Amino acid sequence: MNSSSDNSVSPGLWALAWRRLRADKVAMFALAIVSSFMLILLLSATGLIAADWEQETGLSYAPPGFVGADASNAVKAQAAAPLPENPLDPLGDILRQLRKTANTEIPVLVDDYGITDPLAKEMAEIYTELAKTGKASVTERLSTLPFGADKWGHDIIKKTIKGAETSIVVGLVAAFLATLLGTLFGAFSGYFGGRVDDFFNWFYSIFTSIPYLLLILSVAAVLQQKGITTIILILAFTGWTGPFRLIRAEYMKHKSREYVWAADAIGASHFRKMFIHIFPNISHVALVQVSILVVGFIKSEVILSFLGFGVPVGVVSWGSMLNEAQNELILGKWWQLAAATGAMAVLVTAFSLFTDALRDALDPKLK
Repeated sequence: MNSSSDNSVSPGLWALAWRRLRADKVAMFALAIVSSFMLILLLSATGLIAADWEQETGLSYAPPGFVGADASNAVKAQAAAPLPENPLDPLGDILRQLRKTANTEIPVLVDDYGITDPLAKEMAEIYTELAKTGKASVTERLSTLPFGADKWGHDIIKKTIKGAETSIVVGLVAAFLATLLGTLFGAFSGYFGGRVDDFFNWFYSIFTSIPYLLLILSVAAVLQQKGITTIILILAFTGWTGPFRLIRAEYMKHKSREYVWAADAIGASHFRKMFIHIFPNISHVALVQVSILVVGFIKSEVILSFLGFGVPVGVVSWGSMLNEAQNELILGKWWQLAAATGAMAVLVTAFSLFTDALRDALDPKLK
């Protein structure tokens, strides 16, 4: 009689964690929101959406469509219209003659006020070349957009999507690098102990003795270089302390377990015992730390960009949008602030809920 068919394989840690996550409706809802943001990130990075976010599609500070058109925009458009001719203008006949001789398909040499444009000839050649390639068409700016426009007429929705790409990429990459550093330092410190542990603890104490926000601002001020890579390196080199503390404690606990003694008895090297035998048993700790750091680093990037230490000019992020919105809010233009704040609040809240659920699901004590 074969009884092998009656034996069932015991589910592993990840299978049990997935079961607990599926049973948690809040966690699955948060996972759906996070997955939606990741999908938007991929579509934006590939240029399928928000690729033309810099296009000036609306009037300056065009309000959201559900608010209605701004009366000040209509006044500006009316002010930009050609002025009526003055019948008593002694130069009126001369100006009319100059306008008749000008080519209407290219920029005129003299404007409505009689001022000669010194670059009119060069601009005419540029417009002629653009007309040949079909890129010289000028679209009419809209007085309203679905969620408004900024000072330059950029669509706020597209700008928020493009800003999400920058902020999320910074958070993910910086969290991965910080967790990698914390795991390596914690593994060596907890496994070897002794002087190695003393050195890493001294190094850890230096970073934790300075408030985190002041630390990243100090490093950013010293580097004096703006860029996504710089922000990622700043956050990674200042955020490894949390994973280090937890990973070190796990290695100190697991290095005296029976399976490590068995690996040592068969002649396994230190590297193999550290990363082939011990690390798979504590990998859930590193994964949870990545999820936690992503939330913190997104907020840190927003703070850095808001204070002027973040992304360079020409790159949009949620932090740079908030930096611009502080001046717009004085003028009563609140939509850029609402879009950036709302998007960040939704992602951070969903990521936090998912992180808490993932930490509970991966806790071996709940098996």
